[in-house]
Amino acid sequence: MKQDKIVIFENRNIRRLWHNNEWYYSVVDIVGALTESINPRDYWFKMKLRVTTEAGFELSTNCRQFKLEAPDGKNRLTDCANTQVLFRIIQSIPSPKAEPFKQWLAKVGYDRVQEIENPELAQERMKQFYEQKGYPKDWIDKRLRGIAIRQNLTDEWKERGIEHDSDFAILTSEISKATFGLTPSEYKDLKGLKKTNHNLRDHMNDLELIFTMLGEKVTTEISKNEKPDTFERNKKVAKRGGSVAGKARKETEKELGKSIITNQNFLSNPDSTNILNKK
Repeated sequence: MKQDKIVIFENRNIRRLWHNNEWYYSVVDIVGALTESINPRDYWFKMKLRVTTEAGFELSTNCRQFKLEAPDGKNRLTDCANTQVLFRIIQSIPSPKAEPFKQWLAKVGYDRVQEIENPELAQERMKQFYEQKGYPKDWIDKRLRGIAIRQNLTDEWKERGIEHDSDFAILTSEISKATFGLTPSEYKDLKGLKKTNHNLRDHMNDLELIFTMLGEKVTTEISKNEKPDTFERNKKVAKRGGSVAGKARKETEKELGKSIITNQNFLSNPDSTNILNKK
């Protein structure tokens, strides 16, 4: 089970995750997008009661609960539904946005199937995404390479029995602390990234990306060699992999006479590519 990045419908964030070869979407997010309610969670609760009373069936019966990241950054159990169940839920919402949403839902689901069948298509879409944001080509190349290295690492962790999102986060934090002396959340604070949907790596400069890749790649190779079979052993491997990158970072900083770690981000004018090149 993998949580994907947030998708957007008419400027509204829709959380989703990929489970058993299909998408599951946050029902509360979709209710909020279709109704523009100031309290979509309460709307969803009352809507379930109304449908149960009027139609005699429970909308939530076929929903699944998964932990998704909430606005406060914590993972909370959230009602989620696949495309088939969502279409039934949408029928119970009086909204002029219902039909456009159905079309949008069909498209984002189809795009994912295409990407699974053709991984190069997913990479090309990601490249176009960063180009539209105004990132320079050489940065995009590094970012895409970093995504591939990260995927290899998470695949390796799964082979070692790591399953829960919280465990992935802990291992990632171990690498980050050993590489940069900062956890990902501390790094985001340094860069002024306040929103939960801000991806830290999208705000790293070239060298920050390179050392991130090094820490994760070394961790992957150590894990493949040693095959750690407990969570604690995986933590030690993650720390060792990050330490290799951390030592290299410190040596590089000595040679350059300045810190690799910066508080610069890419939040301002997306055409100002010099933001990413500041060290």
